[in-house]
Amino acid sequence: MGVSVGIVGVGQFGPHFIRMFRDHPLVDRVALCDLHADRLAAAAKEFEIAETYPSLDALCASDVEAVALFTQPWLHAPQAVQALEAGKHVYSAVPVVSMTDGEESLEWCDRLIETCRRTGLHYMMGETSWYRPEAMYCRRRAAEGAFGHFVHAEGEYFHDIDHGLWDVMRKRWGEKFSPDKTGSPPMYYPTHSIGGFLSVMGARATEVSAFGYVYPNDDWARADTIWGNTFANETALFRLSNGATARVCEYRRIGHACREGFRLYGTEGSLDDGSGGPHWVTKDGCERLTLEQMRDPLPPEVLAAYQRGADGPDAAYGGHGGSHAYLVHEFVDAIAAGRRPVINAWQAVRIFAPGIVAHKSAVRDGELMKVPDWGDPPE
Repeated sequence: MGVSVGIVGVGQFGPHFIRMFRDHPLVDRVALCDLHADRLAAAAKEFEIAETYPSLDALCASDVEAVALFTQPWLHAPQAVQALEAGKHVYSAVPVVSMTDGEESLEWCDRLIETCRRTGLHYMMGETSWYRPEAMYCRRRAAEGAFGHFVHAEGEYFHDIDHGLWDVMRKRWGEKFSPDKTGSPPMYYPTHSIGGFLSVMGARATEVSAFGYVYPNDDWARADTIWGNTFANETALFRLSNGATARVCEYRRIGHACREGFRLYGTEGSLDDGSGGPHWVTKDGCERLTLEQMRDPLPPEVLAAYQRGADGPDAAYGGHGGSHAYLVHEFVDAIAAGRRPVINAWQAVRIFAPGIVAHKSAVRDGELMKVPDWGDPPE
């Protein structure tokens, strides 16, 4: 008997994942859930899915085994806890949560960890940087010892507000959108810039000093919004548990194409950017890396299922650098095998909470601050 999954939220982001859950060989049942009846009906028709639910409450009362959340970010942790309490495994889009008060976000990290520990059920955050090709390649090289000792990492998420973010906010808030909803602290969404290199090093952030940039006459980040934030860009320097350092940039006002990536430097080898993309660099020279070199292979039956109906070979992997296919497979395979997903609750908070503390440091003009940690998951 295969895995059953209920997908919550079929508006803006969820539809990118419906086909992947539906077509995965280990999934034999998919249900859709949305508060908007017309949107729910349209998605059910498009993806040929008969089972639908009008609310998360209704879905939680069903016998589906797992829930995948593609809802508003401020709902992620509360809905994850609700589904876990109802006996469901949970996949959630990033971030863990997005509250206007950073301390409240950290409290939700507490609740998420406590609920997973008490119920024994699994939570996975769908962080795309974890399964970008360069991250997969680096994890293999790290396992070989090719980096030597890690020295420094650099990560960034460049996403200018005029590069689609206004539209994202309008769709996210719907009829409730107004200019006062804009301007969340960039470091409140740190997982794209932090997740990749931390996944390779197996380390965590222990301390941070950060600074913010105020864009003159900004109409996005302002003190009179619900966020009370004036920083359009934030830059942080982290000390890591393995002795290395990391510089992280979360920028929303920058003349640059949207970028989600990292560089990682060791005493024996490094991943760096060069002309044409990522390069493996040593003291003896550098090698430009191809997509085929970097990607881990998907199980043949999974790749074949995703290739059917895909518009070109790369389309089978989905968006965000082809990470979507790996994210869905990791969650479904973990549930089917009865194991904890790789990006579990404990790992999710390790790549989320550092940003909350980084913003607090920036508000305090770079004060060095400790990053909380929730330990390792139980065996």
